[in-house]
This record gives sequence, structure tokens and C-alpha cells, in this order.
Amino acid sequence: MSAPRIELKPVMECALGSPVGQLRAAPVGLGAGAPRAFLVAYAADFDVDPYHEMFFFPTDTLKLVLFDTRGRELWRRDLGKGVVPGLWFCPFLPFDLDGDGVDEIWFVNNLEPRHPLGLSHYRLERLDAATGRTTGQWPWPAKGPAQSISHMYRNFLLGGHVRGEPVLVTAQGTYGDMFLQGWRPGLAARWETVIARDAPGARGSHQTPVVDLDGDGCDEFFWGERCLRFDTGAEVFCADADSYRGHSDVIQPLLDRHDGRWYFYTCRESEDRSAPRVALYDDRGRRVWGALERGHIDMGWVAHLRGELGLAAMAIRIGKKTCGPDGRFHQDMERFAYDARTGRSVELPFDPYMSVPVDLDGDGWHELYRGQAGVDVGGEVLDATGRILADVKGHEALACKFCDLPGEQLLIFDAAGALRVWADERAEDRDAARARYAHPFYAANRRLTGTGYNLRTLGGL
Repeated sequence: MSAPRIELKPVMECALGSPVGQLRAAPVGLGAGAPRAFLVAYAADFDVDPYHEMFFFPTDTLKLVLFDTRGRELWRRDLGKGVVPGLWFCPFLPFDLDGDGVDEIWFVNNLEPRHPLGLSHYRLERLDAATGRTTGQWPWPAKGPAQSISHMYRNFLLGGHVRGEPVLVTAQGTYGDMFLQGWRPGLAARWETVIARDAPGARGSHQTPVVDLDGDGCDEFFWGERCLRFDTGAEVFCADADSYRGHSDVIQPLLDRHDGRWYFYTCRESEDRSAPRVALYDDRGRRVWGALERGHIDMGWVAHLRGELGLAAMAIRIGKKTCGPDGRFHQDMERFAYDARTGRSVELPFDPYMSVPVDLDGDGWHELYRGQAGVDVGGEVLDATGRILADVKGHEALACKFCDLPGEQLLIFDAAGALRVWADERAEDRDAARARYAHPFYAANRRLTGTGYNLRTLGGL
């Protein structure tokens, strides 16, 4: 099976007008007949992490800018000195909670610029997506006793549906006490779930994928290796609840195209001698396979790769990680790859470090983009054999379909503040790709790219 030829070209270019050290982006739905658009959140500093050994005082403020996919700036907001420019301090989520067919922009604001860590001034804020104007503010839930800043400032936003009704979830915590709240349209309380730091089972994750596991029209979401219901906040299952109470960096649902069932893949960070360190579970939380006996597994993905590899899973074990104003750095890395269905160890013909699966040509198989902000990694586009297809010289912010073009696209930014959308001019959407784009999982998880490390969840569909 020969690989198709890919010819990438920039289909949109614009400038933010200032240096960029961090940038997140997510597609925004402006309604029928409106242009396609995406929101970016950016600042000159690298992402500020709440862990005390990684935290630093920022020199810049976080800005929100909405662009259409022709490069036209629709509006801009500077969030000021009260908002710490970091994704765990200030997640954002485009989500249509009122059901009018147009997304609202939800984010965590701080109304007191003199006290950027003053939780009593934090607000859940809603913006009109077309204008950027504030249309509502509510107190951000600040639950539980005082904790370390690494535990206290871990904020999440996610959205799903229960028999067609939208549900917004706000959440706090990752490693200790964890608090989650479900909201109806109009911000009426729907449910509240508390997971105490000493509760059995896994902690949270940096990913919160949304998926309707049983196909009943009611979404579930993963909070670490726990699966919770959007309907009630109740737990469906917690994988390895009797044997693992640590934190997993990666939670990635995957749909097996052969049996039509959902599974989920996990890469574990903490409790580094609690085996296995990488594992696949079925849609009831039962382990299918596990691998590696020890170590901090910091990165991973699943992807449909053309050729013999098929549905592959990747994991990277690290010895040490540092992070600060100059970026994020990993030492003593080891790469592992598996047949995602069986757990059989396989060899990847490329270095998967800082790579993202993306189907640029629309054939239903993933290429890989390699280049992230804050690390010294290229900007190359690779095929599944490791052949370099293009060098787009920048850092990835989006890798999904967000333009009216065949295939998926890449939104790339550079340190000078230039934004470019790259697309394959030879792309043609095949049946498998069209099925992915139409799947509710695809739409739900595309929008989560402003809330955490969720983008790679799309590789499993």
C-alpha cells in the first residue's frame, strides 16, 4: 500500500502583533451561515504551571482573540494582571450551553488584579462568541481546605450532552481533593461530586475526554481513570480501583474499527512502581492489557497509522522534567510503542517525542506533526514510515478539521506571533475520515483544546 503524496501550503496567515511563548486554540461555532472561527489564548511568557518548583512570575497578560479562518480578527480581550497566564489557572471552553446553535465562550476570570491568587475573586465568565462581550459572571467554586498551589490551582471546564441537553462541568483539583459540578442551561446546579484525597482509586488527569461509551445518548467523561456521568456526576467505574491511587498523565479513548467498541488507553505518572505503567481498558473499566513495571510515563497517544502498524499506542518514560520561563524539558527519555489492541510491543520508524496525530490528506490514517512550544523539537510533518513530508517551522496549537477544506488542518504559531493554517491542497475526505468528523466524540473533544492537554484524544477515533 503506497503512501499518498501530501502537499502542504499555508491557507491562512495573520499576526498577533506581539511575541508568543504560550498559545492555546479551539474551534468556535458562530452559527449557521457564519464563517468558521477559532479562539486563541496567548501570552509572551511560557505557560505558568502552579507546581511551586515550576511556577514563575509572568511578565505579560493573557489575551483572547477570535479569528475567522480567513485570518480576519473578529475581537480581542486582554484579561489583565489578575489572570495568571497558565492553562490550569485559566482554561477556556467554547460550548453552546443555552442550545441556540452558537457557542458561548466560557473561561475562568479573576476580577481583582492586585491578587492573582485570590480565589474569592475568581469567576466563571461567559462571553458572547460573536463580539467578545461579557454576558455573565458567577463565583468560581473554591472548595475544600487550603492546599499547596499545585493542588489548589487546577481548574477545568468541559461540556457534554444528556439526551440532547447540554451540560457544563466545572472542576477543581488533580492530585488531592477533587471537586466537580454539573450545570444546566442558565447555570442552574445539576449535581456536585466530591472525590476526597484519601478515596480509593486513581486521581485526576491532565486530560478529560468526553465520550458516550454505551451509545445511549448520554455522554460520560473521564476524570483520570474514573468514568463519570454527565447526567448525575455518578461514577460508572474506576479502573484498577483496588490497586492504583496515582495520577495518570494520559487518558485516551479509542474506538476499535473492527468491533465498534470503545476502549481507553492510559499512561501513569505517579506511584511509579505500581504496575502496569501503561494499559488498555475496555468500556467497563476491565483491563485488556498492561505493560511496563515502573517509571514516570509522561506522554503518549493512540493513532491509526497506515501500513502494518494499524492502531498504535505510544508512551514515553522520563527520568526528570523541568519547566519554567524558558520552556519545558525532559531528561532520560525512553520510547515505547504497542499494538493498541493486543499490547504487543512494536517499533515505530520515527521518534514520537512531542508528536501529534493528524490526518492531513483525509484518507482516514494519521500523519504526525512534531513540534511543541517550549521544547527544542523541529516542526516536521511525518508519515507513518518516518518520511519527512514538510517542515512548517513552528509550534502546534490545533490539529483537527476546523476549516471548510478536505482533510484536517494544522494551526501553527511561532515566537514572533505569526499564525498560519496549513492544509494539504491534494486532500480528499474518504469514508473513514468523514465518519470521524461526523462522530459526536470528534466535535466534543475538538473544543476541549483550550482546557488542558486534550488534543491527542482525537487520534483514537
